[in-house]
Amino acid sequence: MKQKTASSGSRGKDQTNQAGARRSPNVQASLLRVSDEKIKEMKDQVIRAQAYLNFAPPGSNSHLVKELKLRIKEVERAVGAATKDSDLSRRAFRRMNQMEATLDKASHVYPDCSAMATKLRAMTYNAEERVRLQKNQATYLVQLASRTTPKGLHCLSMQLTAEYFALQPEERHLPNQQDLHNPDLHHYAVFSDNVLACAVVVNSTVSFAKEPEKIVFHVVTDSLNLPAISMWFLLNPPGKATIQIQSIDNFNWLSTKYNATLKKENSHDPRYTSALNHLRFYLPDVFPALNKVLLFDHDVVVQSDLGRLWNIDMKGKVIGAVDTCKESEASFRRMDLFINFSDPLIAKKFDVKACTWAFGMNLFDLQEWRKRKLTAVYHKYLQLGYKRPLWKAGSLPLGWVTFYKHTMALDKRWHVLGLGYDSGVARRDIEQAAVIHYDGVMKPWLEIGIAKYKGYWTKFINYDHPFLQRCNLHV
Repeated sequence: MKQKTASSGSRGKDQTNQAGARRSPNVQASLLRVSDEKIKEMKDQVIRAQAYLNFAPPGSNSHLVKELKLRIKEVERAVGAATKDSDLSRRAFRRMNQMEATLDKASHVYPDCSAMATKLRAMTYNAEERVRLQKNQATYLVQLASRTTPKGLHCLSMQLTAEYFALQPEERHLPNQQDLHNPDLHHYAVFSDNVLACAVVVNSTVSFAKEPEKIVFHVVTDSLNLPAISMWFLLNPPGKATIQIQSIDNFNWLSTKYNATLKKENSHDPRYTSALNHLRFYLPDVFPALNKVLLFDHDVVVQSDLGRLWNIDMKGKVIGAVDTCKESEASFRRMDLFINFSDPLIAKKFDVKACTWAFGMNLFDLQEWRKRKLTAVYHKYLQLGYKRPLWKAGSLPLGWVTFYKHTMALDKRWHVLGLGYDSGVARRDIEQAAVIHYDGVMKPWLEIGIAKYKGYWTKFINYDHPFLQRCNLHV
């Protein structure tokens, strides 16, 4: 009776709020849920009937036990694969009424409400525990898959590395290296150990550029992947653009400033402890001759000319980024979800309601960065985080505190997030975006990637390339 009253009450509210349903997604969803009310009620009847059966003595074959078993079969058959009330036949509603009459009989035979409540709680607990275990297992398998290098990608790296070392030293040089430090050109950077990811970032950026001759790409990887990535771009030069491949292991200044403290990072996930992931906080040191750099994560795809970004007035700010502080969007992030505001220092220095923003595609004014000595600010908070729990592992919360009040919001269309975890990103938003980002664990080069988004990434790879064919890499 309580359940019916609640349902009735919610129906009344729904009718009152129908005028605002178009404006509120929550109200609209509530209205849609009414259409499967009878199906839910019938499923509840089955659960109650099963609970009553558990009260019967073992081996009991009484008339009530037989009737309950019969009603359970009838109702389950009547519901079948129906997902909304309109799918139910008239016979199904008769079965529902018959079940209610049988349940009424059972309530007189077993009138102990506390015993019924205890039994239902036990059944609920067991069901929730099974769901929890299944979710944990699924999460573990997804995380494992996200950290595992696919066999074809490993094969590609090995093949390219072997080819690279077969070259003479003078054949290993990329062209146009005289433009690497020209501050009048457009300098893009990506830090990655993934050959195909780098290829897509570079290919997509150059493909849409109106002035590709102004583009200089700086790829930083590790010494293990340097030969493979270098060989790829020797075989597949980026048209009129210039490209430089460097190894982070050759940055001698970095080992003294960074590696000793990085080892303390309390995470077993290489995405968080990777030096390449934290290299973004050393951009003025990586590019001492440059004034501006546009930094990509390696899981992005560029879909339009980015030339206009270089003319944006940053108004004295250090970093340009799209914000993630709109609650109605899947990309929404709150400061206190990642940062510990129970710590007095954090509570005093930062506003818990401050707007958050995303890494992935960020424009940096390196002159302002140097003026404000923000790498020293990063080091200060990094060290504090080792002494007490100030934030979750990863570079994003460190970015929020390092660039606090030094961030300029970019139009949302410059950078659309969520393609690596949210299957509900609107197609219109994706196709209007200048850059799309597969943030999350479901990367487009993995089997667990979201299938409907993979095409935006795969179209920038030539799968007929001999090395890809040799390693059985295909769409």
